[in-house]
Amino acid sequence: MKFSIIIPVYNRPDEVDELLQSLTLQTFKDFEVIVVEDGSGILCKEVVDSYTDRLDIKYFYKPNSGPGQTRNYGAERSKGDYLIILDSDCILPPTYFNAVEEELNASPADAFGGPDRAHESFSDIQKAINYSMTSFFTTGGIRGGKKKMDKFYPRSFNMGVRRDAYNTLGGFSKMRFGEDIDFSIRIFKAGYSCRLFPDAWVYHKRRTDFRKFFKQVHNSGIARINLYKKYPESLKLVHLLPAAFTLGIAFFLVGGIFCLYSLLPILLYIVLVAIDASIQNKSPKIGVYAVVASFIQLIGYGTGFLRAWWLRCVLRKDEFSAFNKNFYK
Repeated sequence: MKFSIIIPVYNRPDEVDELLQSLTLQTFKDFEVIVVEDGSGILCKEVVDSYTDRLDIKYFYKPNSGPGQTRNYGAERSKGDYLIILDSDCILPPTYFNAVEEELNASPADAFGGPDRAHESFSDIQKAINYSMTSFFTTGGIRGGKKKMDKFYPRSFNMGVRRDAYNTLGGFSKMRFGEDIDFSIRIFKAGYSCRLFPDAWVYHKRRTDFRKFFKQVHNSGIARINLYKKYPESLKLVHLLPAAFTLGIAFFLVGGIFCLYSLLPILLYIVLVAIDASIQNKSPKIGVYAVVASFIQLIGYGTGFLRAWWLRCVLRKDEFSAFNKNFYK
């Protein structure tokens, strides 16, 4: 068995159906699928059972413990030489595993990851969110783009790792958010080879509305400080930019009360994002949505980052007591 696909699931049977359907269309067939239900109230067992005649697939149910521990549970019950970690809201193109095979044959790697794209069937808001999460103007291109302000760290929506490396590192930590970056940091610190496979991309749905998106990126900002507390050297300039953006927006808005020219930097950024997103998505409507998504992306992350900095670095609270309502429910 070459690959084991590990899919943690929480209340998303429809998404699992779409992901499994895409796996049946793979031109490369040497893989098994491990679906682990993380204490869901809405089960996907019937969905999984409907694919047993088309995929080498296993289903497990366990009490809720978060995505990292759920992936570890699946990994312990898998057989592949490589583990492929996917989020349940992904869809794979038919050539995904061919791209992975070509990269590994060209140059072996202990760990790897791929970028993500928006599928044509995604809603305009999902496409706008995809833009804001991958654009150089919002994330610095650190999520798999070719232009980067930091080295590439595999993310759990599309991550591969050699089994013996996974076992040596002990799998994912007990962090409830940012656990994939924590794992990537440990991969690098242990001296394992890790790189981007640009053609091993997936369609990633992300969040379906702006409210859920804000909560996601706000938690990501919190997680960045939690990671900093564990690995001080992991904090880079690019991680500070959303907080600087957030404070800058507040400064310019206050300044705009006294002088309208203070609003020009904000207007310039709006125009820049709107034009770039409209061109990339060939839709002015998505360009407008992308402006909203970009502000949510940066301000949501920035406020989470600043909040966590205050609670953990200034007030010196631990991760659990500071954010038990965010992560530990």
